[in-house]
Amino acid sequence: MARLSVNIGSLHLKNPVLTASGTFGYGEEFADFVDLSRLGGFVVKGTTLHSREGNDYPRMAETPSGMLNAVGLQNKGVGYFIDNIYPRIKDCGSEIIVNVSGASPADYVAVAERLTPLQGIRAIELNISCPNVKQGGMAFGTTCAGAASVVSAVRRAWNKTLIVKLSPNVTDIVEIARAAEDEGADSVSLINTLMGMAVDVERRRPMLSTITGGLSGPAVRPVAVRMVWQVAKAVKIPVIGLGGITCGRDALEFLMAGATAVQIGTANFLDPAATMRVIDEIEEYCTRHKISDIREIIGII
Repeated sequence: MARLSVNIGSLHLKNPVLTASGTFGYGEEFADFVDLSRLGGFVVKGTTLHSREGNDYPRMAETPSGMLNAVGLQNKGVGYFIDNIYPRIKDCGSEIIVNVSGASPADYVAVAERLTPLQGIRAIELNISCPNVKQGGMAFGTTCAGAASVVSAVRRAWNKTLIVKLSPNVTDIVEIARAAEDEGADSVSLINTLMGMAVDVERRRPMLSTITGGLSGPAVRPVAVRMVWQVAKAVKIPVIGLGGITCGRDALEFLMAGATAVQIGTANFLDPAATMRVIDEIEEYCTRHKISDIREIIGII
């Protein structure tokens, strides 16, 4: 059987398959369908310093080959995660990555500092690319200066693996990735959702309460693969690829384009066991092509 393990900074993953934040809850919600210990890791839902109610309903809408969402980072805050969620998931046998968001660099730092003592949290993912919140979120991820301000501040407070999630809603994603790398990021993950909009023509109003939202699913995959390829060629740190992965073949596209690991997102809503199937299909591909180590095909394009 092929060796599937990869490293993201100091984080060792048994295989390159992770889940995407906001699509897998806190992992425990999927425990009846997924062997969490088989995953390379999972990224828990967006976590902020204080509790957030999220956006008004409706905040999800199905689109051809994808979906729009405008959830708005609904969560009960980092304190609730530490006291109530972490004790239940810390011994799951998989790497737990916390997706961190905030309205200011100080917010991001405060969340990181609260998470630092948790031995089972060896990595965080800075969400500087969420298009569905009015403050912070994507505002930091659309300029080099904005990205640098958050990454540099958190880097000083967090000595474990630091992943930065990038927005595709920019002119040049390579510039943002380089800015994150220059400020000490151990990895970048991309892409977050593309800005989109859908209209209910019978009711003559937008499908989402926020009018616009983030588009995910297979519709965005070719854009995501292209951006991963561009960024992987431009930075020295590992790239985590995501966007519309539904099967092993999709994941292999990202790996061959330069991603060291991948995240499965929207597919989890359609098939709760999608991650298990992706791992199986990657293993089958390696066996069929006599690949002994997954690193043989990472970045071959």
